[in-house]
Amino acid sequence: MADYDFDVLVIGAGPGGYVAAIRAAQLGLKTACAESRETLGGTCLNVGCIPSKAMLHASEFYDHAANGAMAKMGVKIDKMSLDLDTMHGQRKDAVKQLTGGIEFLFKKNKIEWLKGHAAFTGTDTVQVGDRNVRAKNIVIATGSSVTALPGVKIDEKTVVSSTGALELPRVPGHMVVIGGGVIGLELGSVWRRLGAKVTVVEFLDQILPGFDGEVRKEANKILKKQGLEFKLSTKVTGVTVKGKAATLTVEPAKGGDAETIDADVVLVSIGRKPNTDGLALDKAGLATNQRGQIEVDHDFRTSVAGIWAIGDVIPGPMLAHKAEDEGIAVAENIAGQHGIVNHDVIPSVVYTWPEIAGVGLTEEAAKERGDVKVGKFPMLANSRAKTNHEPDGFVKVIADAKTDRVLGVWCIASVAGTMIAQAAQAMEFGATSEDIAYTCHAHPTHSEAIKEAAMAVTSKPIHI
Repeated sequence: MADYDFDVLVIGAGPGGYVAAIRAAQLGLKTACAESRETLGGTCLNVGCIPSKAMLHASEFYDHAANGAMAKMGVKIDKMSLDLDTMHGQRKDAVKQLTGGIEFLFKKNKIEWLKGHAAFTGTDTVQVGDRNVRAKNIVIATGSSVTALPGVKIDEKTVVSSTGALELPRVPGHMVVIGGGVIGLELGSVWRRLGAKVTVVEFLDQILPGFDGEVRKEANKILKKQGLEFKLSTKVTGVTVKGKAATLTVEPAKGGDAETIDADVVLVSIGRKPNTDGLALDKAGLATNQRGQIEVDHDFRTSVAGIWAIGDVIPGPMLAHKAEDEGIAVAENIAGQHGIVNHDVIPSVVYTWPEIAGVGLTEEAAKERGDVKVGKFPMLANSRAKTNHEPDGFVKVIADAKTDRVLGVWCIASVAGTMIAQAAQAMEFGATSEDIAYTCHAHPTHSEAIKEAAMAVTSKPIHI
């Protein structure tokens, strides 16, 4: 062991990397983590999941006050205004506290933070800054970055990525969002609530690719009612910037006459790509697949002994919680334990208002595998949603027609992201819809809608 500087070297300190490092250290392994960013936490904590939720939450308060929702409940505000600097300030404070918390955990667990960019120099050696280190096990957890739109230059001022969209110094008059996926809808929602006109341009015929079809249609309807404009089945062929404004050229996805759209800000959110450039993978004997991902086996081993990979750089959904679970699993596998991740039960959440969440198969995918039974329950009939004036959305439970085993659950509700945890846990234990239906749920709660949707699979819900 003396030949190695570390038992485990993790490259990247995002949700997958820092969790892998902490778990490895907890298991008694001498651990280091290489990270070039000035703070720990990766994209998620610094410029992704966390700061976007801070802006979403704050903008919801503003919207509820500005659109009269609070007045309808007897909370009247005679005079209100937007202090965008303060809103940005509370976002930055949340990031500072959480990234600082990870640094504390590194010190607590005696994890050495190697500050700098890491690149392989061999199968078990890595150059970090001016230091060359050797590790018995190396975990690649470098995450992902924004996918660029060919011919469109992101300047983070007029044409922005998700990072720039969090830092806008003023509310744009018109924001055009290229891409109707999770990130585009969330950040588009923030600026729409704060007063911007928002147009979402999506190449496909519906928003939220990969989500249940019925959920996608309902989400479109709800967000349209909130003021977002959608141009579906439309592709962007060019973006030109003049001064502080941009002009987009768009045309039907199937071809047709082009038109232009003027915007103050253009948000490019067409997806993310694995961060593998600059790692010198070839020096370790590794290569990527056609999607730029590193292939791994069930235990997260790459094709080179002693090198492992997790998170956004390997196949699967690019989600922070998936990376976290893989971080724990890979550390346990390195330590000789049996770390596993059930990739069939990875929840997805869109933090719009209301939230949109799902786990397991969509109804379309489930039907391709065999006969199914589906139960639905509207939030309009849920007592807690009623008292909170949150009528939009529904819960949908998809079960196997023969075994009644739950194959997928989809929710649109104000707290759908929290509700979906129950469904994921039930599916992890192989629950049937009857299991959920006969589980007592506290009243009045939003989660009762999951119980009622489960009841609707085999019998009938009570409250509709």
